[in-house]
Amino acid sequence: MNFMDIKALPFERKRRKRVGRGRGSGMGKTSCRGGKGATARSGNETKIQFEGGQTPLFRRLPKRGFNNPFKKKYAIVNVKDIACFDKGTMVDPEKLKHAGIIKKILDGIKILGDGEIKTSLTVMAHKFSKVAREKIQAAGGEAKIIV
Repeated sequence: MNFMDIKALPFERKRRKRVGRGRGSGMGKTSCRGGKGATARSGNETKIQFEGGQTPLFRRLPKRGFNNPFKKKYAIVNVKDIACFDKGTMVDPEKLKHAGIIKKILDGIKILGDGEIKTSLTVMAHKFSKVAREKIQAAGGEAKIIV
């Protein structure tokens, strides 16, 4: 193979936009930047919430309520979801995650009593509702709290 045999790849290359090269180019005078002001200058980086000096929306709207920074968010699992496991299985947060029942463990897992369970399982979770605990125990299983 010689240097003369090498050919360019067969695709079009887009030419760069040359602005400020006269009126005839269609990109002269203001160089595609519009009129005057901060947006026509170099180094202008306005924030996304900037509204041209008008009071921004987040300051115009009234503030209400309280967000508790210490609130715990639990991943919710119903009894009908854990009924898919085999008899005698020890169901813990990792097994629930691996089975695709929950995506994240968050601050813990809470088992709620929606649905029916017929297999006896040992369920380990951070919290149980009263109904869920009764249904698991009625099926011959055990509800253990993770501390």
